[in-house]
Amino acid sequence: MNKQADRTADRLEQLIDRCLNGGASDADASIGRGQGISVEVRDGALENLERTESEGVSLRCLVGHRQANVSGSDLSDDGLKALAERCVAMAKAAPEDPYCGVAPADHLVTDMPILDLLGEPEPDPESLEKEALEAEVAALSIQGVDHVSSCGNGWQKAERWARASNGFASYRVSGSTGLGLAAVARQGDAMERDYESRTVRRLEDRPAPKEIGRIAGERAVARLGPKPVKTQKGAVVFDRRVAGSLLGPLLSAMSGPSIARGVSFLKDHLGKQIFPKGTMIWDDPFRVRGMGSRAHDGEGRAVAKRALIEDGVLGEWLLNGPSAKQLGLEPNGYASGGFGRPPGVGTSNVHLEAGPKSVETMLSDVGTGLIVKDMFGPSINPNTGDYSVGVAGFWFEQGEIVHPVSEVTIAGTLIDMYSRLQVASDLELRGTRDAPSILIEGLSIAGD
Repeated sequence: MNKQADRTADRLEQLIDRCLNGGASDADASIGRGQGISVEVRDGALENLERTESEGVSLRCLVGHRQANVSGSDLSDDGLKALAERCVAMAKAAPEDPYCGVAPADHLVTDMPILDLLGEPEPDPESLEKEALEAEVAALSIQGVDHVSSCGNGWQKAERWARASNGFASYRVSGSTGLGLAAVARQGDAMERDYESRTVRRLEDRPAPKEIGRIAGERAVARLGPKPVKTQKGAVVFDRRVAGSLLGPLLSAMSGPSIARGVSFLKDHLGKQIFPKGTMIWDDPFRVRGMGSRAHDGEGRAVAKRALIEDGVLGEWLLNGPSAKQLGLEPNGYASGGFGRPPGVGTSNVHLEAGPKSVETMLSDVGTGLIVKDMFGPSINPNTGDYSVGVAGFWFEQGEIVHPVSEVTIAGTLIDMYSRLQVASDLELRGTRDAPSILIEGLSIAGD
């Protein structure tokens, strides 16, 4: 850290001390600074250029089993003094929460791994504009593309200092750059829209702007001329572009707070086979340049690469300190947020391990069904796992795509869906929830 960073860390330590001297039994806090540049282009010209800068502080005070948290943007000595006084006073007046607290000192992480999250140096706006224009030109060069509805490129950097009265202290700096484009294709009076976007830590890990534009344009054109499908039960293949979304309900149902409140469709399934044998779902906080990578959890506890689902079996809940206390279990490194606010529960970089079959083989084996390329308006009942979602994609027969489809709804029960899914070999690690293409047979397909 540089001298300015050292001064920020010292301010945070002084803030914690003020809270303890003012009557708090424990406290934690964080200071965050961010900056970013974004550009938008349209019709071959710059449409919008924006620069953002932010700075703020979050503080949580505990008085016994009472807690309160406040946040602000005044980092002056007077501002931080007032913040501490206000937070302690609020905590003294708060209702008791028997599960709140900070992590014991012997639970804190002692080894901080190097994760290479810094990203690119700050770019000049002209280079961001140039890349966005290249992507737009590439999309418009695809026959059938009528126009580009949006095209943006941006960069951001974030710094975060965290400290707690149990002795924990950390500093994190991360950066990313992202380019995205939405293309609109036309056929007569009918139009279809599709997109491509990529966010990475380093530009060398991102496709060229021309490639992003080309993919968006080709996707939009491929969706022209959709035909209806009959309501039926059939095979559904979730393309890897959307397959990761099936992991979201699983993670929510595995979270300790959901289990403690009894609002999870998995509450009676711990230790049971809920996926086919051989299925592995990993959470890897140590992925170099990962978009969700982290050196510790939201309470300062150690994190580790873990199998969330091992050989198809659900082995543990995702726990922070409060939910672990409520369930009579030990925390396991899944606290999120924290340091200035009560911790939530969250994962880092989750992925479903690839299977042996290519997508082409999978389509050929199943014969006929629906390939889902886009999803909108999902409806999920957290208590029962009932699931429905509007989709668009392609109908295939004899393993070959025959026409695009839109305005279709698929439905099922997540427990049943998970137990029957088949996994393709086309895994690509690019976000915080990744999966290869997934086949589930016997789903309800609502069309005409």
